[in-house]
Amino acid sequence: MPAPAAAAAPAPEAYRVLARKYRPQTFSQLIGQDAMVQTLGNAIKRDRLAHAFLMTGVRGVGKTSTARLIAKALNCVGPDGQGGPTIDPCGVCEPCRAIAEGRHIDVIEMDAASHTGVDDVREIIEASRYAAVAARFKIYIIDEVHMLSKNAFNALLKTLEEPPAHVKFLFATTEVNKVPITVLSRCQRFDLRRIPAEKLAEHFAKVCEAEGVTAEAEALALVARAAEGSARDGLSILDQAIAHAGLEGGGVSAEAVRQMLGLSDRGAVRDLFGLLLAGNAVEALASLRRQYDHGVDPVSVLRALMEMVHGVTLTKVGGADDPAQALEEREARRDWATRLSFPVLHRLWQLTLKGHDEVAQAALPIEAAEMALLRVIHASQLPDPGELARKIAEGGVLAAPAAAGPAPAPAAAPAAPVSLIPADFPAMVEALDAANQLALVARLRQGARLVRYAPPELVFSGSRPISADTLSDLAAALKAMTRQVWKITLEDAPGEPTLNEADAAADEARRQAMLKTELVQAAMAAFPEAELVWNSQRSSM
Repeated sequence: MPAPAAAAAPAPEAYRVLARKYRPQTFSQLIGQDAMVQTLGNAIKRDRLAHAFLMTGVRGVGKTSTARLIAKALNCVGPDGQGGPTIDPCGVCEPCRAIAEGRHIDVIEMDAASHTGVDDVREIIEASRYAAVAARFKIYIIDEVHMLSKNAFNALLKTLEEPPAHVKFLFATTEVNKVPITVLSRCQRFDLRRIPAEKLAEHFAKVCEAEGVTAEAEALALVARAAEGSARDGLSILDQAIAHAGLEGGGVSAEAVRQMLGLSDRGAVRDLFGLLLAGNAVEALASLRRQYDHGVDPVSVLRALMEMVHGVTLTKVGGADDPAQALEEREARRDWATRLSFPVLHRLWQLTLKGHDEVAQAALPIEAAEMALLRVIHASQLPDPGELARKIAEGGVLAAPAAAGPAPAPAAAPAAPVSLIPADFPAMVEALDAANQLALVARLRQGARLVRYAPPELVFSGSRPISADTLSDLAAALKAMTRQVWKITLEDAPGEPTLNEADAAADEARRQAMLKTELVQAAMAAFPEAELVWNSQRSSM
């Protein structure tokens, strides 16, 4: 006689990812949105409920979860079935359980990405006329509402503005700028904030404890930082990290998370940053190649350097330390903050930012990253702009930075001639005449009325026209003659007489002085018809 068949073992429950398993079921579990929870709670207590709510924010901050929580809060009847709307739904009554499981007949969820047309909206409009079957309110949750077509939005406007008393609309979108203003004006809008990294790290620690998984605090901080304010993204990364740790037989470590995400090791980033500041090109490129060989994306290296520059700058202005950072990281940032000036930090930020953009778009990312680091090293050896301006103003000479590596001694060369700046404007014109600038000298003597001579600045009167060609020719000639760049401008002032006018006035003064001498007066008396002929070149009769 055959043995009776053994009872079939129950099928194991399907695994649910952490992002679904730990979706908030109450408003107290919704992290980082305290202002919105308080507003909703006050509205429910005072019975001032809007007929339409719009939740907006980046992915994974809880828009759809908030919509479901609002649906539960409005339809909860309490464990005894006699309760009313509450900010703390019980979670045990039939409406709460049905909404949480997504099977409530009066809570309709619709994905606007796949229901974009007027016909889909027309079904909502027609169904909204009928009262709820088993709940206090009939609630429509429309996710990614910005995907509705323009005609669909227009068809919804009238019902959205004056819906039946038993209907509530809950919209969720990541691109609120695509929602027509006519729709926004009919909704109570909640902007869900990015969740701070420290709150995400605390939340992930609780999840790991509930899952019976050990995790390093630094590893959770890395996951929180990579999530960029999104709880769902962070839980997905944590899920992957736990699976990775399970294969290794240990807890979630920071090193494993870095390798999984392709992040740079913080110690390696600090070493690389120090090499860049020291101008050590060979070691800096070698450090970059080591990280690249370990699977780190060059873009991640530049991003980590940008974070380092930003962190050092915040430390210099007196910002609070990040508790998620290692002690070595904080000490290194304090040291650099004391040694680096704000102009240098701003220059480093611009260089790393430009390098990051170039590497992200480059066909050869690692080569582009190397060139970006070399540019940073070259800039680190340049003098501070403010110090350079001060020394130039004081007449100081800055020594050129030493080149990396030995260089052969240059052959002896004759010393460069010393550039002599003429003492005054007439001397300058004579120097130009000696340099065979004859046409330029003629124009200056004829038309230039000097207002101010303060090398390397020249100011002429604008009352007597001077052509732009004359000014440009003069600037070029003076630069070639004095090895300096001159600033030549016109000013609304009378100025001094031109050189020709000054020479003519001097000649006339000498002529009058000659007429007053005894010899000339005696000659004029003896010969009344005689006249004095003056030769200005020889200053004689």
